[in-house]
Amino acid sequence: MTDVKNNEFPFPSDGKRYYTWNRYLRDQFGCKVYKVALDAGFDCPNRDGTVAFGGCTFCSAAGSGDFAGDRVDPIPVQFEKIKEKMQHKWKDGKTMAYFQAYTNTHAPLPILKEKFEAALACEGVMGLSIATRPDCLPDDVVEYLAELNERTYLWIELGLQTVHERTANLINRAHDYATYIEGVEKLRKHNIRVCTHIINGLPLENYDMMMETAREVATLDVQAIKIHLLHLLKGTPLVKQYEKGMLQLMDKEAYIHLVADQLEVIPTEMIVQRITGDGPIDLMIGPMWSVNKWEVLNGIDAELERRESWQGKFYNAKEVKTL
Repeated sequence: MTDVKNNEFPFPSDGKRYYTWNRYLRDQFGCKVYKVALDAGFDCPNRDGTVAFGGCTFCSAAGSGDFAGDRVDPIPVQFEKIKEKMQHKWKDGKTMAYFQAYTNTHAPLPILKEKFEAALACEGVMGLSIATRPDCLPDDVVEYLAELNERTYLWIELGLQTVHERTANLINRAHDYATYIEGVEKLRKHNIRVCTHIINGLPLENYDMMMETAREVATLDVQAIKIHLLHLLKGTPLVKQYEKGMLQLMDKEAYIHLVADQLEVIPTEMIVQRITGDGPIDLMIGPMWSVNKWEVLNGIDAELERRESWQGKFYNAKEVKTL
């Protein structure tokens, strides 16, 4: 259990009770670092028939890249357009090229190299964050990622969403938990940083199941976590599951309490890259309260303060999970 005396939580530098992505990057680079989301034009093996069709049931037509650049534009053009928008919010700081849309290692290696190297050549880019699937990490790609990891700042983001196979089948994830662990192991053999995505509110999942996913992630050799709220978006297969009564949208208070509970059981050194999010407003069916992102963030802060709690307070170190 985390050794904290006199209620002095281990993240005083920014006043938060969890290890924020912003604090981690400022400590690493001495300034603000922000991601520039790109769409490299890739597909997903869960859409094109490589492993399945239709994609994950929650995923929009943009392949989770609703806020990324336009795939019609070359990578440097996308980068400059998105960076210009971001600079209205952050005038100073370093940038990380974020390959967000679809599955960003689902292509032949020469194409991957072309896209990633084009991003690294953009002015001001200090690293890459690449979102992909654990079943899209062939040896030649992993070797290239290992080489990238030696010469730039690299993160690989893997969507786990849940550790429960029944739920994985319901959302058409099209890989099992063992495949996820194998993917993490491939990357960690080369000291590549890994961020795990989980989603709260998936069909037929209850509180205990969502907590079990968080506890399992706490045992993995991953360096960061993104905690998402399930958004019901127009045009997704999830809408049919909602209409059949397989899905209940979470209310704000339940979500805030759940995330606080999940933070308490993950290790203090695990970076929390996200604890909420908002979907494209024109596609949103719900939960609509999530659009007020700062209210959710402030609610989580207030709940941890009310409890006099913090990330890792109830974490019990276990052996890192491998196959």
